[in-house]
Amino acid sequence: MFKKVILNLFRFLVGGLFIFSGLIKVNDPVGTSIKLEEYFEVFSNDIAGFFEVFKSFALELSVLLIVLEVVLGVMLLLNYKPKLTISLLSILILFFTFLTFYSAYFNKVTDCGCFGDAIKLTPWQSFYKDIALVVMIGVLFVFRKDLPQNTSKLSAGLVIGSAVGCLVLSLLAIRNLPFIDFRAYKEGVNITEAMQPSGALEYRYIMKKDGEEVVMDEYPSDESYEFVDMQLKNPEALPKIADFGIWNDDGDFTEAMLQGNKLLILISSYEKMDQAKLGNLDELMDVEGVETVIITATAADEIETVMTAQDWEVPYYFGDATVLKTIIRSNPGVVLLKDGTVLKKYHVNNAPNIAEVQENFNH
Repeated sequence: MFKKVILNLFRFLVGGLFIFSGLIKVNDPVGTSIKLEEYFEVFSNDIAGFFEVFKSFALELSVLLIVLEVVLGVMLLLNYKPKLTISLLSILILFFTFLTFYSAYFNKVTDCGCFGDAIKLTPWQSFYKDIALVVMIGVLFVFRKDLPQNTSKLSAGLVIGSAVGCLVLSLLAIRNLPFIDFRAYKEGVNITEAMQPSGALEYRYIMKKDGEEVVMDEYPSDESYEFVDMQLKNPEALPKIADFGIWNDDGDFTEAMLQGNKLLILISSYEKMDQAKLGNLDELMDVEGVETVIITATAADEIETVMTAQDWEVPYYFGDATVLKTIIRSNPGVVLLKDGTVLKKYHVNNAPNIAEVQENFNH
């Protein structure tokens, strides 16, 4: 009886967590693919060069992992083919545990993306979470023969339905933008304000005296103490945005970009840019009362090639590729700013017309 209770508890905890994690990622498969690219970049440098090949398939692998997480979670909750389910879950959790351990121990990828941008975990928190899952899945694996076998047509239909549903939602999120934006640059955010602390930053000081470390809320006036380190007591007061910066050869234009009516066309990568859709942006080069600028992480000659081919005559500036991909999951993408406030974001597939742009600024 006790064993049955434990197995059911672990089954519901593991299944529920996998479904929850997968559904959060369904919202933003592009974000998951960016995280996978980071891992593959690190592994290609630290382990073996062949990992570089996987970067080209990061988006497809992202969708596969997302669908797999949800489907295996559903299968476990339904007890549908439990031996197969638990075997696949064991492989998946060992893979995830390796990723989170590598991130934590070597401090390589500081955010595993386990729950997308909705819930941020430190690398060690992610690793400990995976260890707990390894234990629970390990128990289920050992006693998998004790789980009831469910092969009903209804359960099979639910499993197939969950797979198809996740796949469709993933493709919609890729084709458009995430259904829910959890990032710091979501619509309605004033970037200027988000770059400031939300309150006074408070620190505690780690000092050493007579070979012993002491933690103090205020820096001591006693000069016999030796400074060791300082820790932020209220990290929640840190700026929500700390990486936004715009520049070109003439200097820094971050502050200027956060003033007035701006239509930003963000291009994070020349190689991955959807060149076939650039024509969707042609009419946005000249919108009355709005300054259109291009912010890119590409080389100057690449962006000039694009502008010449499209016959665009607007200024261009540079920004960090990671920041641009964080701002919008589209390459290129359109962002409307009014005095630093994000009014609206558009995937290139759904680029606005002039009337829609003006309506947003006049609203």
